[in-house]
Amino acid sequence: MLVDSHCHLNSIDLSLFDHNMDHVIQAATDAGIEHLLSVCVELADFEELCELATRYPQVSISVGVHPASDDEIPEPTVEGLTELAQHPRCVAIGETGLDYYHVQSNAEQAIQRERFKRHIQAAIQVNKPLIIHTRDAAVDTIAVMRSENAKVVGGVMHCFSENIDIARQAMDLNFYISISGIVTFKNAHAIREMAAQIPLDRLLIETDAPYLAPVPYRGKANHPALVRYTAMALSELYGISLEALAEQTTKNFYRCFSQVGGVVR
Repeated sequence: MLVDSHCHLNSIDLSLFDHNMDHVIQAATDAGIEHLLSVCVELADFEELCELATRYPQVSISVGVHPASDDEIPEPTVEGLTELAQHPRCVAIGETGLDYYHVQSNAEQAIQRERFKRHIQAAIQVNKPLIIHTRDAAVDTIAVMRSENAKVVGGVMHCFSENIDIARQAMDLNFYISISGIVTFKNAHAIREMAAQIPLDRLLIETDAPYLAPVPYRGKANHPALVRYTAMALSELYGISLEALAEQTTKNFYRCFSQVGGVVR
């Protein structure tokens, strides 16, 4: 059985599933996906995520504000994040991190860094792992993780597309490396080369649905059932069976997110 370690169920276009979330979940189950982590990117989404987690026992959630979100006024606070994180199905803090792709000014980047720091502080307070996004900001991302002692709680570098050096620095800070469907893209040679060097016991897989659908569905809407194609590509890359890769990455997921199911493992 597989796990989709990072998706956004509340953003999936349900018109593709007869306007019924049950069909999304059933498709995942039919594809051998035993658990889904639906990740929060804006606090306004959190109530809907709680409802999904309550409705579906195979769904866990996180709480956090994406670094590139500009809809959060006022800024999320440590107190606010820790309060929301008390929900019994909330197993992580994030999606958080740094994203400089559309942000060039020092002032805007500084705002992101302060937001990121507050997420790390909240994660440490509630003893839950972090879900980290980094884009065009790897050096600063690692620097903030170190300065705020993110190693205490660890977590996952989601949809990772940086080089192996950054991956190793993150793993040294107690983080797993999660690979998305990008690894199946024809031109993703550098990502495949990096992914092949990740120790199997530090590897997670994800869809990031509804984004980044893997080949042969590239360019179409993604959903959790398609994580199987990413797993197949990675099993070939590692030279092991799909079953062996599924077993190890699922074990890694439950080790990273130890409070899944409301039980600290």
